[in-house]
Amino acid sequence: QVQLAESGGGLVQAGESLRLSCDVSGIILTTYAVGWYRQAPGKQRELVASISNGHGYDYKYADSVKGRFTISKDNGKNIVFLQMNSLKVEDTAVYYCTVDPWIIASDRGYWGQGTQVIVSS
Repeated sequence: QVQLAESGGGLVQAGESLRLSCDVSGIILTTYAVGWYRQAPGKQRELVASISNGHGYDYKYADSVKGRFTISKDNGKNIVFLQMNSLKVEDTAVYYCTVDPWIIASDRGYWGQGTQVIVSS
């Protein structure tokens, strides 16, 4: 059974940093694509960052977070991270971790329950 558990969310002020973690069990993370989505109130879920599977990892970021957020993973510990620096009020959302054996997309894969991030001005 595949399980994902996010942690690390919280309330911070604009300009501060947070690191989200996603503990993954039930799969071998090296063979999976991984990603982080977020959903703000009244908005659609959007892709924040992802790493493709395979030997040549392809990193993708939403334009709104480029240069501020970094996705990474520890294959040995089966953990996916999202380092978020220079946080902005508009980064406020519930952040979801997802994994998939092929590609990261909003309509497939395994998902966690989400962790809330609130950025105050």
